[in-house]
Amino acid sequence: MITSNFLNALAAVLNLALTLYMYIILGRAIISFVNPDRHNPIVRFLHNATEPVLAPIRKKLPYMSGIDLSPVIVMLAILFLQGFLIGVLRDMAIRLSITPSY
Repeated sequence: MITSNFLNALAAVLNLALTLYMYIILGRAIISFVNPDRHNPIVRFLHNATEPVLAPIRKKLPYMSGIDLSPVIVMLAILFLQGFLIGVLRDMAIRLSITPSY
């Protein structure tokens, strides 16, 4: 029962963290359409929070006339993780909460 509750809580926290990170990436993508002030603390936060994930993906993508598709790829990966990993954790929690009756 404790393990089931732990897995359910872990799934909820992981889902929230992935959703928040997706919003951070979306904010970074929206800000990239304008010429942001690099000294602005919000711009620096968005850059520092997303660049370690976006940079390796950006290096592997082909050059597409200045269009950066790395945020789209990361957001798709987050949606995959939310659908797959969160689902697996919740299914495990449900299976552990069902106790066989003897």
